[in-house]
Amino acid sequence: MDTKKDEVLKRRSKLSLVQQELLKKRLQGEIDSDLQLEVIPKRSQISPAPLSFAQQRLWFLAQLEPNSPFYNIPAAVRLQGQLNLEALQQSFNEIISRHEALRTNFQTIEGQAISVLSEATPLTLLIFDISELPLNQQEAEVRQQASQEAQKPFVLNSDLLVRAKLLRLSKQEYILLLTMHHIVSDGWSIGVMVRELVTLYQAFCDGQPSPLAALPIQYVDFAVWQKQWLQGEVLETQISYWLKHLENAPKVLELPTDHPRPAIQSFRGATYLFKLSLELSTSLNKLSEQQGSTLFMTLLAGFQTLLWRYTGKEDIAIGSPIANRNRTEIEGLIGFFVNTLVLRTNLAGNPSFEELLKRVREVALGAYAHQDLPFELLVEQLQPQRDLSYTPLFQVMFVLQNAPMSALELPGLTLTPLESNSDSAKFDLTLQMTETEEGLVGSLEYNTDLFEEKTIHRMADHLQTLLEGVVANPQQRLSELPLLSESERHQLLREWNNTEVEYPQQQCIHQLFEAQVERTPDAVAVVFEDEQLTYCELNTRANQLAHYLQALGVKPE
Repeated sequence: MDTKKDEVLKRRSKLSLVQQELLKKRLQGEIDSDLQLEVIPKRSQISPAPLSFAQQRLWFLAQLEPNSPFYNIPAAVRLQGQLNLEALQQSFNEIISRHEALRTNFQTIEGQAISVLSEATPLTLLIFDISELPLNQQEAEVRQQASQEAQKPFVLNSDLLVRAKLLRLSKQEYILLLTMHHIVSDGWSIGVMVRELVTLYQAFCDGQPSPLAALPIQYVDFAVWQKQWLQGEVLETQISYWLKHLENAPKVLELPTDHPRPAIQSFRGATYLFKLSLELSTSLNKLSEQQGSTLFMTLLAGFQTLLWRYTGKEDIAIGSPIANRNRTEIEGLIGFFVNTLVLRTNLAGNPSFEELLKRVREVALGAYAHQDLPFELLVEQLQPQRDLSYTPLFQVMFVLQNAPMSALELPGLTLTPLESNSDSAKFDLTLQMTETEEGLVGSLEYNTDLFEEKTIHRMADHLQTLLEGVVANPQQRLSELPLLSESERHQLLREWNNTEVEYPQQQCIHQLFEAQVERTPDAVAVVFEDEQLTYCELNTRANQLAHYLQALGVKPE
C-alpha cells in the first residue's frame, strides 16, 4: 500500500502547479471527469464534412473580408548548410499527404459551410535567388518578401491552404517562408510541421521511407466529434460557468489612444519588440513559484495592473489563447484547435500585487477547467451589442509562449526560427511574452489607427518598470508600484517643473496677481474637478471675500 502511495505522490510531484490544482478540482468533483474520457472516433464519411465551431466563425469572417490576410499564419526559418532541395520538397508533400487539414477546402452548399477533402496536391516550392545582391540589399529583400508572403490572401474554396517560398542567400544559406491559413492551422501546428519536416528530411536524405507513425485521427474527425459531443449537459455546464463569469462585463476597455477609434476596425497594425533582462526574468519565475502560481499568471497580473493604471478601470477582461489539445489523439495534428479564453479580473480595492495574483490565479484555473466551450459559441450565447469599431468581449490579448522552437540540427543543416510579422493587428493591443535562454522577449502588436509607435515604446518601458517593482516588493499596493522610468521621472519633476520666475521685489503678491488679471482676464487661472475659474472671475471672488472679511472687522496684524 505504501509503495502505491509513494508512486502516486511521485507522479503528482511531476505535475505543474496548475495541473495539480486541476487534478484536485477533479477529485473534489468540481470538474466533470466524464468530459475527458471519450475517445474521438474516426468518421465514417470521408467528404464533405462539417466545420468545427472555430472554423465556422473564421469562415464567416472570411466571407465578410474575402481577400483579407488577417488570418494568415506566417513563419520564417533560416537554413544554414548543405540543403537537399529534393528531400525538402518530398518532406513537404509527405506532410500534406499525412494531414488532411492541409488538403481541405471550404465551400457553401445551400447556405451551409462544408469542408471538402482534395487528393494529395504537390506543394510548389518557389525558389527566389537573391544571392547576387549585396548583403544589406539581401536583408531588405528578405523583409519585403516575408511581408508580401504574409499579406498574400488565400482563396479558401480552391487554394492549397499552405504555401512555401525559399529565398536563396548563398550556396550555404536559405530563408524558408512558410504561410498557412488559420482555418487549417494554429501556432501549435507550426511546431508540429517543423518537427515532422526535420524527421522526414533526415529520412529522405538517407534514402529511407517516412519513419512517422500513422495519425490516429484527422482534423475533420475532431470537427464531427465536437459537434456531437458538445451538446446537452456537457454544453450546459460549460455555458453556465462562462455566463456567470462574464455577467455584466464591460463592453470595451478604452485605453488612452493617440487617435480616435475609427467607426470600423481596420486591423492595420505593427509590432514593437523589447526584452526583459535575464535577472528580471529569473526573478519573475522565482516569484511565481513562491506565490504558488505560474509565470503566465504573474505576467497577466502585471499586464492587468498596467492597464488599470492606464485606464482607472477596475473590471478588466483580457483574451488569451489556449492550445486546447487536452486529448492525446489530437496532440500531433495540424489543425485549428486553439481556443480563446476571456480572463476577467476584479482589481477593486487597490489590492497588493500578492492579493491580485491570488485573484488572477483563481480566474485562470476556472477558465482552464472550462476551456472546451468554443469562443464562437460563447459570443453566440452572450450576444453582446455589436460594434464594428472593436472586437466583442475583449480588445486586449495576452499570450505567453513558453515552449518556443529552438535551433534544430540536421546532418549538414541547421534550422533557426526567425521573427515574422504580418503587419496587422486583430485587436487594439496584444502583448506576447516568449521565454528564451536569455530571458523573456516581449512584443506589443498594436492597431496603428489608434496608437503611435512612441506610445507603445513608452508602454513597454512602463511594463518593465512595473515588473521590476513587483519582484522587489510584491506586497506593495497596485497604486504604489513604480511606472515611470528614471528619465521620465526627471522630466516630470525637474524639466517640466522648472517654473521659477523673477518678479519685481517692490510689489506685493496681490499687486502681481491684479497685473496678471489685466493682462489675461479670460485665461483659466484655477481648475478643481469639473469647475474652473478665469483670472477675472477669481479676482472678483477674491475681492468679495476681502470685503466680507473687512465687514467682520478683520484687520492686518
